[in-house]
Amino acid sequence: RPILEKYETEGSAYYSTSRLWDDGIIDPADTRKVLALGIASSLNQPFPEQNFGVFRM
Repeated sequence: RPILEKYETEGSAYYSTSRLWDDGIIDPADTRKVLALGIASSLNQPFPEQNFGVFRM
């Protein structure tokens, strides 16, 4: 029984996010807004010039 209780407690998304094991939990209703913000911010970042050649295996 203690194993099941520990599993139920530590298996929660709130448990892991409270320990900063991830980037947090978003409300499912805000998913579209959060994705749009992330994509928009990534598109504003310039791409650095690549200074390496072709990697051969």
